[in-house]
Amino acid sequence: MTWSVYLSGEIHTDWRQQIAKGCEDLNLPVSFCSAVTDHDASDAAGDVLGPDSDGFWRDHKSSKVNGIRTRNLIAKCDIAVVRFGDKYKQWNAAFDAGQLAALGKPYITLHDADIIHPLKEVDSAAMGWAQTPEQVVEILRYVTTA
Repeated sequence: MTWSVYLSGEIHTDWRQQIAKGCEDLNLPVSFCSAVTDHDASDAAGDVLGPDSDGFWRDHKSSKVNGIRTRNLIAKCDIAVVRFGDKYKQWNAAFDAGQLAALGKPYITLHDADIIHPLKEVDSAAMGWAQTPEQVVEILRYVTTA
């Protein structure tokens, strides 16, 4: 079986690449998918539907277009990793975690210890909390090969 791993959250560091490389090095039976990680492209996803003078409606349309991708990938994944960085608030990641929990999909949160408190509800539904991409790789190694 090849496990589909959905990678959600923070887009400003290379954590996705670190996890993918670690899994590749171990030859793990995983494939990865993700929301669009190009910030400008994601923000412009709804622009094809016509211009808006109000930023709210531009974001609203782009969120819906992006949601086509994220909802489908979340529904099809076997497990997810939800990353919360320290520089920005990842409300989209928290929303993804809620969808994963509602669908009964197992997920691992990935974040530093200094944001445990604001993520207590998200973490309480997670199947694991990791602080490094290497820890995520080890969890995936165990889950996919044990």
